[in-house]
Amino acid sequence: MRRRLRAVQAHSRRFRFRLHPAQAVAGGFGLAIVVGTALLMLPISKVGPGGATFVQALFTATSAVCVTGLTVVDTPTFWTPFGQVVILALIKVGGLGIMIFAALIGLVLARKFTVRSRLNTAAEAKSVDLDDVRGAARGIVVTSLVIEAVTFALLFLRFLTGYGYSLGDAAWSALFHAVSAFNNAGFALYSDNLMGFVADPFICLPIAAAIILGGLGFPVLFQLRKEFRRPLHWSMNTKIVLWASGVLLIAGTAYITLIEWNNPETLGALDPWSRILAGFFQSVQTRTAGFNSVDIGAMYDETWLGMDVLMFIGAGPAGTAGGIKVTTFAVLFFIMMTELRGEGAVNIFGKRLSRAVHRQAITVVLLAVAAVVTGAGLLMLLTGEELDRALFESVSAFATVGLSTGITASLSEPAQIVLVALMFLGRLGPLTLGSAIALRERRILYEFPKERPAIG
Repeated sequence: MRRRLRAVQAHSRRFRFRLHPAQAVAGGFGLAIVVGTALLMLPISKVGPGGATFVQALFTATSAVCVTGLTVVDTPTFWTPFGQVVILALIKVGGLGIMIFAALIGLVLARKFTVRSRLNTAAEAKSVDLDDVRGAARGIVVTSLVIEAVTFALLFLRFLTGYGYSLGDAAWSALFHAVSAFNNAGFALYSDNLMGFVADPFICLPIAAAIILGGLGFPVLFQLRKEFRRPLHWSMNTKIVLWASGVLLIAGTAYITLIEWNNPETLGALDPWSRILAGFFQSVQTRTAGFNSVDIGAMYDETWLGMDVLMFIGAGPAGTAGGIKVTTFAVLFFIMMTELRGEGAVNIFGKRLSRAVHRQAITVVLLAVAAVVTGAGLLMLLTGEELDRALFESVSAFATVGLSTGITASLSEPAQIVLVALMFLGRLGPLTLGSAIALRERRILYEFPKERPAIG
């Protein structure tokens, strides 16, 4: 009996530590947030005597690891250079993905991958080819470093020659904003974010380009690098991401620019070309980046509503962006069109869509809507804020955007904790977090008889 009991206990311990890849990803992000919070609470991280409070450090660490950009304190004046370096490191770790980062460290130290590390990395990179995880992880790092280096060079030259920065200041500002841009983080080293550069295309356009590339997703970037001249060979994922991203960027630019054109507190004070540049820049930010070159809090309510939709959709999967992803939005759009036409199968770009994807898309959207609505409701209950501002902050946090109407810093600590939870949920994705919570997959070996309820 004792021998059997010991065998059961040993098996239980092995089961307990044999984590599902989704659980490992969630645990990795959680660990990074804990470490970041501890570092930011150190007195060396904060300007002036004492250290940051727990909520200040937790909120900032979560926002950095989840590449969101929402802040409760002024980044350039509250945090010391050490604290800013910690934030930059957390952004990089969160952007690359904890499991990819861990796998690369293991590759350097052990020169090999275990099956478990391959599964973890594949879960983070949305890769299905376990034999190519090593190449995918390397490709992700190289791609991110190249894009960040090009962005850094352009910003460095502009800061140095156009604004008279010293060599060190220009390098640090260019590095911080290049990493923050490509990882769609939205952290800036200026108290007004990037409002001082609203009419400068040499600052706004490189940052916007880095955001767009980071938001496309690594699978799309890899395929464009290999088969840029052969669009017929592009996967359905690549075609959907490029098509949907282009449409949403153009539509968002037109929507924001037209509505805010005569608003004297946003675009109305600029010349026509600068208004178009600012409208395009803010449209790009809704791809889940979070920089702002105009005062978001001074925008019209109608603009906030349109930006809510754009932020909720987000950008491409398996990248640095958040939201439900443009692929999910496109899948639901094509499902709707198929039903309206009375067709049986959903066909996209000459390919038939798997029915499993239907369920995944619907699940992601319903969970995302539930998270956003719950978050907005809690913010209204805890702070008394109006629906438009509470909804904007909730969507921005869940979609890991980082744009704010200006109320985040003044929220009560319980309300800020709500935003922390939304950022964490949004970075992992409702589907990933849901599978991480599930202890095991259930396989039902029987089927019930079919029946159809009335719809509509």
